[in-house]
Amino acid sequence: MIDAATIHQCADPDLKPAIVEKFIRAVGSLDPLAVTIRTGNRVILVTPPKTPDDAMELVRRYVGQAMVRVGVTQYPAGLGISDVAELKPDLIDACANLRMGTALFGKVYRIVTKWYGAPVDEAFGDAIDAWKTGYFDGKYVFDEPDPGSLPVRKPQPDSGDEPVDGNDAARSASGPVNGTPQEPDNPNKAGIRIDLTGIGVSKPK
Repeated sequence: MIDAATIHQCADPDLKPAIVEKFIRAVGSLDPLAVTIRTGNRVILVTPPKTPDDAMELVRRYVGQAMVRVGVTQYPAGLGISDVAELKPDLIDACANLRMGTALFGKVYRIVTKWYGAPVDEAFGDAIDAWKTGYFDGKYVFDEPDPGSLPVRKPQPDSGDEPVDGNDAARSASGPVNGTPQEPDNPNKAGIRIDLTGIGVSKPK
């Protein structure tokens, strides 16, 4: 697990450390050189890279042809670039990867929370699902604009609840699953995919 000092130094400051820890625990890797390659629901088995050069060679070989996730946050490699020459070694630097990954996840979490209208517990779980698949509410979430600051959950009368910052609300990694459309022909717009066949959970209206 990434230590608190690294989180403080490298993670996006808009995400509270507790959420960063839960995010890394849910989707991350202890190995900054970790490269996961998928095509559809199939994992492509490759020799684990032992050096930064090996890792970047793998990334460059498969970006544009498959879904490639990299580093401690399993960041979607190829996001926002049009040529593999634009890929930078920052992807496999633990601190840089943590900074990029938490900044992107923070946007995803805010998008999901805005959809719910309040920072409910389910928002974190759905944000994790969106990070894995790349999709939320039928849209490619990584390309969606950042909605800005999170809404604040209002205390209920006589409930004893106190107002909380939206970032405090992600206390559970479970929630409704987003069975959203995929784009199998566009590997640059694809996250880690999961088989949701037979799961018929719908979000509250």
